[in-house]
Amino acid sequence: MTAPPDTLVASDEQAMRLALAEARAAAAAGEVPVGAVVVQGGRVIATGRNAPIGQHDPTAHAEIAALRAAARALGNYRLDGCTLYVTLEPCAMCAGAMLHARLARVVFGAPDPRTGAAGSVLNVFGESRLNHQTVVQGGVLAEEGGALLRAFFETRRGNPSPLREDALRTPDAAFDGLPGYPWAPHYVSDLPALAGLRLHYVDEGPRDAPLTWLCLHGNPGWSYLYRHLIARLAAAGQRVVAPDLIGFGKSDKPKKEAAHRFDWHRQVLLELVERLDLRRVVLVVQDWGGLLGLTLPMASPARYHGLLVMNTLLATGEAPLPAGFVAWREMCAKNPAFDIARLLARGNPSLSAAECAAYAAPFPNAGFRAALRAFPALVAEQPPDEGAATARRARDFWRHDWQGRSLMLIGAADPVLGEPVMRVLHADIRGCPPPIVLPACGHFVPECGAVVADHAMAHFAPTAA
Repeated sequence: MTAPPDTLVASDEQAMRLALAEARAAAAAGEVPVGAVVVQGGRVIATGRNAPIGQHDPTAHAEIAALRAAARALGNYRLDGCTLYVTLEPCAMCAGAMLHARLARVVFGAPDPRTGAAGSVLNVFGESRLNHQTVVQGGVLAEEGGALLRAFFETRRGNPSPLREDALRTPDAAFDGLPGYPWAPHYVSDLPALAGLRLHYVDEGPRDAPLTWLCLHGNPGWSYLYRHLIARLAAAGQRVVAPDLIGFGKSDKPKKEAAHRFDWHRQVLLELVERLDLRRVVLVVQDWGGLLGLTLPMASPARYHGLLVMNTLLATGEAPLPAGFVAWREMCAKNPAFDIARLLARGNPSLSAAECAAYAAPFPNAGFRAALRAFPALVAEQPPDEGAATARRARDFWRHDWQGRSLMLIGAADPVLGEPVMRVLHADIRGCPPPIVLPACGHFVPECGAVVADHAMAHFAPTAA
């Protein structure tokens, strides 16, 4: 027991630091670094660390060790009034044991998108039909716990960005020679929310540029959508950052649809903005780029200078989803293997066959398309749905607190999120001038190329002086 018996703790963070000490001890013994402590009445009564390898026991997880030690200390397998702290989200086995022990609370650190049973893959604790309910809180000292895990696996694999077993990575050759997309890739895999997944982003232009344009794509797009804007803005001395959401483009692609959640994707973007320390940002959004991106500035308003918004919406759960979107969602459900290149060609007649094929390049077979299948169902439809409350807070931010410049471009030929939808959103953006309607543009508005770039540069660039 690393923590002396009867150690007193005054906060969740203090207890989690004791669990982190157990995790470090596990790593020193060659085990995956996960640690746990059990606290009752502010007093540590038990600790545990991972030991499946050393004990030749698949059940020897940190949480199980801590539960067993706590039961012995209390002389009772019921751990009423106790809180278990663990550095990594519990698996299904450990979650079941925690419920059987009748724990009052479970507090975990880093999420586990591979096997997490407290919301990442499934939520055992959220099953209301069970006869005991345990309160769960995640994210306490998550970065420290995640860093221990990354360091452990990187040392053993000799690769700073290893591919997780539950994800796929599109071969680099799939992106060779894409028309109009010559930029060197940039990758990050050590953001806490990524848990080792590798995220790709384009980063062009000087780091000290007067403006940084953060371009967020939708489904089934990726950063290729913004190639025209990237080229024009970078040539004008602006910085442009265009990430591929996890599951899209050159980013890693989880194999399971359940890996994709609104709150998780949003957290990844928030952490990316912080990691790159983006400032004087013009937020550029379209489709899912808006569903997620429009919720970002309220978390750090000082970083954002402007908003360029194209065919998208805020899904607050308080109004029916647009009929065009509902039809799109039904089409995706009935035809999960829809032809991406054909979709782009139908909506954008000016695209060459090679450009349409470029949109499909990240998805060589059905295994790479989990995000495409998952995203339509993630759009909040009712007030309790995940992301809806965040969208409502964002709506209030844009209505009352937004201080930056705004520009709305509407692709009028969009049957999914066209002009009526955008007019509703326009009314929620404080100080936004009348929208510019582009009659020839469809859903993928940035494909209108020079028209979009010219409007954007004329509206925002003069303010950078």
